[in-house]
Amino acid sequence: MHWDDLRIFLAVARDESLSAAGRRLRIDPATVSRRIARLEENIGAALFAKSQQGYALTDAGQRLMDHAIRAEQAVTAAGEEIAGQAGRLSGQIRIGAPDGVANFLLPQVCAAIVDDNPDLEVQIVALPRLFNLSRRETDMAVTVSAPTAGRLMVQRVSDYRLHLAASAAYLAAHAPISDLQDLTGHRMVGYIPDMIFDKELDYLGELGVSRVPLASNSVTVQLNWLRQGGGLGIVHDFALPSAPELRRILTDRFSLTRSFYLVRHADDTRLERMNRFAALLSEGIRQEVARLEGRLDKMSHL
Repeated sequence: MHWDDLRIFLAVARDESLSAAGRRLRIDPATVSRRIARLEENIGAALFAKSQQGYALTDAGQRLMDHAIRAEQAVTAAGEEIAGQAGRLSGQIRIGAPDGVANFLLPQVCAAIVDDNPDLEVQIVALPRLFNLSRRETDMAVTVSAPTAGRLMVQRVSDYRLHLAASAAYLAAHAPISDLQDLTGHRMVGYIPDMIFDKELDYLGELGVSRVPLASNSVTVQLNWLRQGGGLGIVHDFALPSAPELRRILTDRFSLTRSFYLVRHADDTRLERMNRFAALLSEGIRQEVARLEGRLDKMSHL
């Protein structure tokens, strides 16, 4: 069994498509198909079941997947050791994250890391869902809750705060709000209820709000609605410095604290390159949350 065959097998297993695997590996799909057929012949078992949805692993394929991932980690670790990774980071690292952290924290944090490591390529996948690290959709993920299933390493990175907010124009044009009971009758902005993929994101549920006239699965869309005077919503404190039109309200009556977690596949802990990047990313997120929340607190006291 050759490593190059396993490399192609892993690409098909992760992308569930010959053409997508070919694009990932920069080889034509016909070659991918021939190599998979050769691997299946050598093993004596079908590794994939083809359907309209793509290529799904069979039981034999799933068993091989575990071994192939370990082989991949060993090859990568050997390359790092021989190359001497004590210097700058290089190569490509892909991070998955919900769009709040992806839009307002990760860009500046990752740009700073790349400034110090110019041969490094960082990709941010901003999607409101959970990521499958075993299939290498991403190399690591920032989440708002700690997963409990799978061979994962979970590290709590930082707490962050959220408050009710609205634009100054909205507050001036609508009934005054001095208590939580005054929220009744005001238009709320928030998540689409049946698309909340993590219970930690059910912010309006903390207020008992069930009707959301302006709803999106994107934090950025919600923030822009608020900036345009669309209504009231719950906003990350670290996002507010980028939205000077908004004002926090009822800060003494309502506040939420949530946490960010960095999630990695357990096997990646053997890779010094990934360990070093994870440490830089975690520290960068902690510092950026503290900087932006501190800036907001200073602005609030002016």
